[in-house]
Amino acid sequence: MFSGASNFVEGVDIAFVLILGISAFFLIGLTALMLYFTWKYNKKRNPVATQIHGNNTLEVVWTVIPTILVLVMFWYGYKGWKPMMTPPDDAMEVTAVARMWSWSFEYQNGKTSTTLKLPVDEPVKLNLKAVDVIHSLFIPAFRVKQDMVPNKPDNFMWFTPQKAGIYDLFCTEYCGIRHSYMYTDVEVMSREDFDTWYNDSTDMLLLADTNADPAVVAAMMGKQLVENKGCIACHSLDGSKLVGPSFQGIYGKSETVVTNGKERGITVDDEYIRHSILKPNDDIVKGYASGQMQSYEGQLNNEEIDKIIAFLKTLGN
Repeated sequence: MFSGASNFVEGVDIAFVLILGISAFFLIGLTALMLYFTWKYNKKRNPVATQIHGNNTLEVVWTVIPTILVLVMFWYGYKGWKPMMTPPDDAMEVTAVARMWSWSFEYQNGKTSTTLKLPVDEPVKLNLKAVDVIHSLFIPAFRVKQDMVPNKPDNFMWFTPQKAGIYDLFCTEYCGIRHSYMYTDVEVMSREDFDTWYNDSTDMLLLADTNADPAVVAAMMGKQLVENKGCIACHSLDGSKLVGPSFQGIYGKSETVVTNGKERGITVDDEYIRHSILKPNDDIVKGYASGQMQSYEGQLNNEEIDKIIAFLKTLGN
C-alpha cells in the first residue's frame, strides 16, 4: 500500500482504503447490531412482538447518510481515475502488443523487447494493440489496468514510474488456454541505464557486418522475430509439448496433419512452414487442436518468414 511505485498509487490506494474502511465499519456495525437485536428481542425477553409502523426520522437517516457515503466514494474514485485519461504531451511512447499468449513492446527507435523497459521518473504512454482477441494489460504495482480491444482507436494507458525495480505485468482478460502464462516484467531503471539499453546497437552492427555469414545473420534475425512475435508462447524450443508442436528438430520432420478432416503425411519444409504461418488452420498436426493460432498475414512479410525458417533450420533434435 502507498508504495509510490507510480504517480497513480496514492490516488487509487486512498479510494481503496476509504471504500474498504466504510465497508468494514458497516459489516462490523450491522453484524453487532443484528446480534444485539437477536439477544434483546428473543422470545424469552420479548414474548409479545412489538409492531413498528414506521419512523420518518430513521428512514431519512438511512437514506441520506448512505447517499452521502456513496457520493464520497465516487468522488475519490473519480479523482484517482480522471488523471489517467490525459497523458502529458512529453510522454515517451511505447507500443504494447498483445497476442495469444505473449507480450512485445516496440519503441520509437525501432527497438523491440519482450519485457517493458522504462526510465524512472519519466511519463510513459503505452499505445495498446491487440492483434487477435481482447486482452488486458495490468501492472499491479503501478495501479494501472486497461483493456486491449482489437482495432480500437486511441487505446492507451499512461503512468510515471517513480521507483527503480522489476515489477509484474499480467494479462487480466481471459484469452485462451495459456492465458495464465501471459505475463512478463516491467524493468524500471535510471535514465543512464535506460539510454544505454535503448541506444545499444550491438546486434544491429553484427547484422550489418559484411563479413558475417548470411545464414547466421538470417538465423539471428529469425530468432528475434520468433521471440518478439510471441511464437515461443505456444511452440517450445526444447522439445516439450505446448499448444503447438515444438520447434526443436521440426525442420525436415515427417508429420501427419489433418487437412479438411482427412489425415495425410507431410514433410516440414519451407513451403509448409510458410503456409502454416499465413494459414495456420489449413493443416493441423495430428494431436493438436485447431483454431489456437491466428494468421500472421500482414504481420510478417516473405523476407521475415524466410528468416524464421532459417532459424528453425538451426534447431536440431
